Amino acid sequence: MKTQKLTGKDYLLSVQHLFAMFGATVLVPLLTGMNASLALFTAGLGTLIFHVLTKFKVPVFLGSSFAFLPAIMAITLGENGVIPSQVPVAQGGIIAAGAVYVIFAVIVFLVGTDKIKKLFPPVVTGPVIIVIGIGLSSTAINDSLNNAYAGTLTGEVGAYIGIAVFTLAVVIGASIFAKGFFKLVPILIGIAAGYILCVILKLTGAFDIVDFTAIKEAPWINIPFKSADANGVAFMSLPKFELGAILSIAPVAIVTFMEHIGDITTNGMVVGKDFFSDPGLHRTLLGDGIATGVAGFFGGPPNTTYSENTGVLATTKNYNPALLRVTAIFAIILGFVGKFGAVLQTIPSPVKGGVELVLFGMIAAIGIRTLAEAKLDFTHSRNLLIVALILVLGLGLNAIGGLTLAVGTFSFNLSGLFVAVIIGVSANAVLPDEGKAKK
Repeated sequence: MKTQKLTGKDYLLSVQHLFAMFGATVLVPLLTGMNASLALFTAGLGTLIFHVLTKFKVPVFLGSSFAFLPAIMAITLGENGVIPSQVPVAQGGIIAAGAVYVIFAVIVFLVGTDKIKKLFPPVVTGPVIIVIGIGLSSTAINDSLNNAYAGTLTGEVGAYIGIAVFTLAVVIGASIFAKGFFKLVPILIGIAAGYILCVILKLTGAFDIVDFTAIKEAPWINIPFKSADANGVAFMSLPKFELGAILSIAPVAIVTFMEHIGDITTNGMVVGKDFFSDPGLHRTLLGDGIATGVAGFFGGPPNTTYSENTGVLATTKNYNPALLRVTAIFAIILGFVGKFGAVLQTIPSPVKGGVELVLFGMIAAIGIRTLAEAKLDFTHSRNLLIVALILVLGLGLNAIGGLTLAVGTFSFNLSGLFVAVIIGVSANAVLPDEGKAKK
């Protein structure tokens, strides 16, 4: 993809991607006890590494991966919270996971992208993309309700819904009715409008949902290289390689390998490019692997492609990869600017939820479009079965948090997306093609 020269307006488009990735990228270190500033730094650095290795052609952002959460938490957390001395041990396992990615990249390179592509026809990729979008829908709903709904629609929950609906309406209105540049930044406009509404409600005493404490307490300049965070976890702790941690964390890369295929497929469908062929699946895998290894060295969580940013691409229809590189630079800067990062952390969940309703829905819609454009014959039981299995298993397992496999002290989580890809590819390979049989 030819990278266009950026204008001043494009930098605001990059800010949209920043808002989309921020919450999830910071959440992983908060849950695992790792350094949040470091997570932003390594996410930005990892994204830049990915773009270099993929010839600057793939418009993705790499953020903290949720797939590794159970394995990392089992190492870094104890009964009384974070164990700072165990964070370097987890780093060694993360570096090993990056090495597994590199091994997969070499295998794909040797086998050939064409053979890999044959495993993922539209009958598989379409429903997998739908699983990615709808699988994120519970996050959008929970954020819209501020995670406060307990079976009864109270006045407080109603207020959260109102904020989310207002934000959603602004995004839709900007997408349809705005002119010129404003039509390109509906997500940014929606977040700004929703945040301003929440501030007005707080100042008037009508409803208090914004907490400015984090902004007041955050320093203007944060130098995580020289100081530890609230958990005592330093930014630059050198990794330690212990076999137990490696065996716990590294195999998760097998799961994220399949998720990576789904994410790159979705990104390509949104952009209208075949990234499996150019720059090649082996390069995107290598980008994820090296980025994850570098993150592990510095002390950050493993990196992965972000569906949230793919949703922004689908909404804005601006696919310039350079936008994501600017976002990466913003993320690196945020690792050092405490106040700005604190402002983003104060964005109320219902505001994010209203935006996510659009972003995640757009991803699912791309999957439906993939099936429609392939003109699949659903009078054939084969096509119906493949799509049905992918949707039910993928969405069903997502709803219960996936499957956790445990053998002794070793455990890892199989996401609904991973199972959906495996089942879809297997069913496509095994079930006979009725159309070919008739011919």
